[in-house]
Amino acid sequence: MTRSEFDDIRAFLADPATHAGDLLRIARTLIDDLEQARVREAVLRTHYLRLLTAARTTVAADMVGAPDPLAFLTRELAERDQLPEDEDAVQQILSDARTAEALLACMQEEQPQQPPPVVRVRGMRLRRCVGAHRTLPR
Repeated sequence: MTRSEFDDIRAFLADPATHAGDLLRIARTLIDDLEQARVREAVLRTHYLRLLTAARTTVAADMVGAPDPLAFLTRELAERDQLPEDEDAVQQILSDARTAEALLACMQEEQPQQPPPVVRVRGMRLRRCVGAHRTLPR
């Protein structure tokens, strides 16, 4: 949910013309959204853990001289349909990896700059209304 959607909901809740039924409908929608986000997070964590385990097992198998140390990682990637299909895909993946490595090296060379201090101004808050995806009953 975007910041704008949160702002719209806050404004709707603050509106004295808002009815209890509308509030209940919003609460149900937010609970549904929260549950969906929780499920997505659990799935992503599971995928990440499986990939990390496969990568660690591959390195360990290589360290002990296993005959096919990449088998663990290959199987995990194959289950997710993430293996490169042809030579072009292989070259694209390697090119992306080199680019990412170069970008990380550039980022590490730069001195990290301290962000400017956040100044909180009391009074009326400016609202951003950018691409609200949710419509609220009026």
